[in-house]
Amino acid sequence: MDKLKLIIKREFIAKVRNKTFIIMTFLSPILMVGMISLVAFLTKTSLEQSRTVAYVDASKLFSDEDFKDDKTISFVNLFNVDLETAKAITKESDHYGLLYIPKNTGIDSISKNIHFYSEDSPNLIMIAGIEQTITTKLQTLKRKRLGIDIEKLNSSKVSVDVNLSNFSGERTSKLINELKIGFGIAAGYLLMMLIIIYGNMVMRSVIEEKTSRIIEIIISSVKPFQLMLGKVIGTASAGLLQFFIWSIVLFVLIIVSSLVFGVDLTSNVSSMQGSPEQIEVIKTAVENDTQFIIKEFWKLPITSMFFLFIFYFLGGYLLYSSIYAAIGAAVDNETDTQQFMLPVILPLMLGVYVGFSSVIGDPHGTIAIVFSMIPFTSPIVMLMRIPFGVPWWEIAISMILLIITFLVVLWLAAKIYRVGILMHGKKPTYKELYKWMKY
Repeated sequence: MDKLKLIIKREFIAKVRNKTFIIMTFLSPILMVGMISLVAFLTKTSLEQSRTVAYVDASKLFSDEDFKDDKTISFVNLFNVDLETAKAITKESDHYGLLYIPKNTGIDSISKNIHFYSEDSPNLIMIAGIEQTITTKLQTLKRKRLGIDIEKLNSSKVSVDVNLSNFSGERTSKLINELKIGFGIAAGYLLMMLIIIYGNMVMRSVIEEKTSRIIEIIISSVKPFQLMLGKVIGTASAGLLQFFIWSIVLFVLIIVSSLVFGVDLTSNVSSMQGSPEQIEVIKTAVENDTQFIIKEFWKLPITSMFFLFIFYFLGGYLLYSSIYAAIGAAVDNETDTQQFMLPVILPLMLGVYVGFSSVIGDPHGTIAIVFSMIPFTSPIVMLMRIPFGVPWWEIAISMILLIITFLVVLWLAAKIYRVGILMHGKKPTYKELYKWMKY
């Protein structure tokens, strides 16, 4: 037991004193927040970029009132010019593109022969907006020609907004379900990435000691099983420490960002058009919805989500790291590990796929329940289900199966590790690994 503690301590200190580990521990959250901020900034800049579009209305059905300028697009009406002349003017004026509406040969014919000309592929969001403007105009004209009363048609439209409540009468929100989905996806994907990152760290550590022949000296005083277990637990401890530091740094960065670059949720309300009474009503509604969302957010099982994340991180990591350690012991370099990596990665990918395809749509369905019980996928799938509320007995079964499977895999991996750690110069096959497990 004392030797196992020494190995764990050695692996932990070796990891946390590594310069790369220290730098990435503090740099990763900064890079993550910076990347998200950059993407948000670039997206906002792209969406708010002002473009000038020329248009030729050969149908004479549209007017300047139909093509109104906004923050992102300005329209220039080219009167009484043919298409080729309009193209030349657009190029010379360096406009973003040219919208051409053909002559009036019938509304259906016009709708199928509208063209947009540009040097490069146009912005699809902008094109969608133009299509909506033209569609609205042509639909209105066609309905009038068919004798349909537009006012009655508009007044007959009904907008349905289903209110969500539980059987006790408590109101819930659609946005809360979206938050649950977001938390589940983030937790599942993050767990998969952590398992792969720290599992590879264990594998590389084993390969380095094996190729440098240090391992031959170490196992003269330590059992191979103790050495493998110590490496797995030591790296897990370093990984948990790094994860906690990431969480703290990210939390601080988010708070600082919200204080320095924060946006008032109701700041844009005052710029809306309408009477002061209407603006006040809208502002009150936004504030009430915001308070409701915050209230609902704190109803999420945040505590259980946190502790279950730690459990499934440790369980999934220990399970897969045992396999990674066995692979590292069986080969002489990282290149040789590629033949064994696919069977290891596939269950993790399957867990993420099931989470996206089944858990999001039906978190309590048969597929979601089954894969949250299978130990090789349960760390990811169960974490995705937790925000939606999972019965305690399902969590208990999932935990027990994960622990039992880890012990079985650890026992089998230790057999491969014991033989493979001293093997050199030969690429093992799956058949040979099976023989090693029987020794």
